[in-house]
Amino acid sequence: MSDILSLNGRVALVTGAGQGVGRQIALHLAAHDAGGVIVNDFVLDRAQGVVDEIKAAGGKAIAGQCDVTDLAAVKAMVKQGEEAFGQAVGVLVNNAGNAGANPNPELAKPFWETGPDVWNSFIGVNLYGVMNCTAAVIPGMIARKAPGRLITIISDAGRWGDANLEPYAAAKAGAAGFMRSCARTLGRYQITANSIAIALTATPAVRRRLEGDPETLRRTLEKYVVRRPGTPEDIANMALFLASDASPWITGQVYPVNGGFTMAL
Repeated sequence: MSDILSLNGRVALVTGAGQGVGRQIALHLAAHDAGGVIVNDFVLDRAQGVVDEIKAAGGKAIAGQCDVTDLAAVKAMVKQGEEAFGQAVGVLVNNAGNAGANPNPELAKPFWETGPDVWNSFIGVNLYGVMNCTAAVIPGMIARKAPGRLITIISDAGRWGDANLEPYAAAKAGAAGFMRSCARTLGRYQITANSIAIALTATPAVRRRLEGDPETLRRTLEKYVVRRPGTPEDIANMALFLASDASPWITGQVYPVNGGFTMAL
């Protein structure tokens, strides 16, 4: 029986893939017949470390170092991947997020006490980064005349709203709306576009913050139906499903992978 989760040789680009959720998504895709994985991170050594893991497991990968808020750099990275693997990108996972490569130190202030130069730490990577990467891969996806997959990792902050994270929530909600519009525009080319909304996930940064504060972790998990943080594998499983041949008739959707923190209608 064939692997229903196979990428059937499609080349994948995963942004922010040098650690955490992005790393696991890159590993998952590489293990399911990706034609190659472009591992993006703005820190080259992190990206190269994941490339080495993929190659050690028998997969194909290259490091793509750039800041996704820089459209010219993104286009150069996509071209590099196309030349390395001999075909256009067929799967894009927009995972790069948080506050980007250079977080503004005033992000902790109430947003109304700051301005666009501060807000853009969130909006730049979480919205414009998504738009930049998507714009860079769409021409090649269309020219391939084969199924393509666009996947964006958003946050329940964009569905539910989180106190003191207004610019971040706005950017994530905007990214989901952008994906829905892409789904309508690109469906005729057999290109699907979906989002995955995640909640508390045990990435290295989150573990460092919470492991020394068990009381905060306990109070946080009271809001969850499944009383544990998510894992990078939880999110990577959904990303693989949406990237694979198991999901050709699913597009324009937001899938919460969140332990029941919020529930979709």
